[in-house]
Amino acid sequence: MEHITFGQLPAVRITAPDGAVAVVTLYGAHLVSWVGADGGERMFMSERSALDGSRAIRGGVPVIFPQFAEQGSGMRHGFARVSNWRLLDNGVEDGAAWTEFALSEGDLAPAHAAAWPYQFALALRVTVRANELRMTFTVKNSGDAPFPFAAALHTYHLVPHLADVRIDGVEPGTLAIDDKLDKIYSAIGGAITLATPARVLTLEQEGFTDAVVWNPGAADTAALADMDDMEYQRFVCIEPARLAQDLLAPGTTWEGRYRIF
Repeated sequence: MEHITFGQLPAVRITAPDGAVAVVTLYGAHLVSWVGADGGERMFMSERSALDGSRAIRGGVPVIFPQFAEQGSGMRHGFARVSNWRLLDNGVEDGAAWTEFALSEGDLAPAHAAAWPYQFALALRVTVRANELRMTFTVKNSGDAPFPFAAALHTYHLVPHLADVRIDGVEPGTLAIDDKLDKIYSAIGGAITLATPARVLTLEQEGFTDAVVWNPGAADTAALADMDDMEYQRFVCIEPARLAQDLLAPGTTWEGRYRIF
């Protein structure tokens, strides 16, 4: 593991023995790059994204917690993606490089802590090996009151061109995208396949019960200050999610696992 700077943000880079690499910023515990052992970058990053901690990063894998979008009374997509996480540990095991980050109520900015007054402990582990990425997101209720929460790993998959994307495993048939799409798929029971001329990826999730497929399309992209007008053609978001906002009892833990290969 190396300590580096990504833009203006402190970050770590982990490298597996076979050459697979991941870069994660402490701001948001945000995966901003994943390069497989074949040398291919898998993550989209907007060229206009802020990389100074002034706002959420556009691209990579934002961590969504404790609410999804505007489905709650707090800030859009929650505070996890705009908070400074702590580096817990890292290592190499069975040929895979991994690193783990933590966030709890004591790490929050005062405004975020006041808006969501619960005791909690989040952990995110990122693991790379060969052409495989694993992410494990853990939520623990460390207080004495139950709390509702949503969680997602808002993955921006880099694609050669949006028109070439084919997605299986969310609808009865194959899903193609030609412009704006923002759709929640519930009760995901098996693997999702993302196919492009560049590669075919298999996405597996456990604990996450839902999946969200999103692309802003031409009109919405033009209205985004942190994305060039044509960048929507270069990514599709397929994110594992837990959107039901079920209560987490005191002393209990929820875990969501995500694997891309």
